Amino acid sequence: MSRPTHAGIRERSEAEEHERLSPLAALSDTAVRDRPEEDSPVRTRFQRDRDRILHSKPFRRLKHKTQVFIAPLGDHYRTRLTHTLEVTQIARTVARALRLNEDLVEAIGLGHDLGHAPFGHAGEAAISHAQGHSFRHNEQSRRVVEVLEKDGQGLNLTYAVREGIYLHSKARRDIMATAWGVASTLEGQIIKIADSIAYINHDIDDAMRAGLLQLSDLPANAVDVLGTTHATRINTMVCDLIDFNWWASGDGTPPDPPLLAMSPEILAATNDLREFMYEHVYLDARAKADDQKVRQMIDLLYRHFRQHPEQISADLLQINAARGEPIERAVVDYIAGMTDRYAIKVFNDLYVPRTWGA
Repeated sequence: MSRPTHAGIRERSEAEEHERLSPLAALSDTAVRDRPEEDSPVRTRFQRDRDRILHSKPFRRLKHKTQVFIAPLGDHYRTRLTHTLEVTQIARTVARALRLNEDLVEAIGLGHDLGHAPFGHAGEAAISHAQGHSFRHNEQSRRVVEVLEKDGQGLNLTYAVREGIYLHSKARRDIMATAWGVASTLEGQIIKIADSIAYINHDIDDAMRAGLLQLSDLPANAVDVLGTTHATRINTMVCDLIDFNWWASGDGTPPDPPLLAMSPEILAATNDLREFMYEHVYLDARAKADDQKVRQMIDLLYRHFRQHPEQISADLLQINAARGEPIERAVVDYIAGMTDRYAIKVFNDLYVPRTWGA
């Protein structure tokens, strides 16, 4: 038997995309990188982007970064990594149903939160306070893949992936609203919505686990529309997203511009549930009990490393010097890259006295 070769494997995958996917889908063979490079013999460009993100150190660090509850002792609370995986799988379900590019969706989904600070949004707010202006995790995620990885070279991801990572964030008032813009690909738009579907529902689950909520506390109008269980609510939102945007599959006339949306009834119920979570969980005093401690910790870390930049990781200092950026930029990159437990360790090493045995 002759040994198989790799010749034509990637090209076959690209040809299958042209045959199988919607006319509105993003195609791998038209994806563009800032720095041209030789294509893989077996993987499409979006598959390659996905793999680069999956094998990166910032992706691995997500397992020890807070989602909502800071340093929880329970094994079943979400972390930033499990949130990322839930977002990605919800998005792939939608993409497959609408005949859009699952590889692109997966790459954006796996990379969308790489820049999240330790301690979740409390850490994000703390860095903003320390540096005197806003720190945004979507901007930091883009910086991770464009600048910080590979010793300052970045991962050289395709534009569609980098755009989707940057534009996944939205404003509080509406999961469809955004302060940054809308992704040019439908795949990027899916991630933005899937992010909300995932965190609204898994944060309810975690809040119930923490004793902050009971099912009876949820707004009745939203529960009546979306369902009484975690699985039912996700299924309702996902099916609505597919049904309401069936035009994206190539069967029907797309709106102008072609923007994904939810049906008015499901969107209203989802926004009601999200606002409820802000009022009763995200901004609740019990869930935010340690926020002031996080602010004080990060303030002290920021001040220390600004005064002692030689203690920052050497690779970040090299990137900082090569780009001619102020040292404060390297300080933020260093702190934002920390996991919860590493930030606590560094803080303890710097500010907590050692104890001595007998």
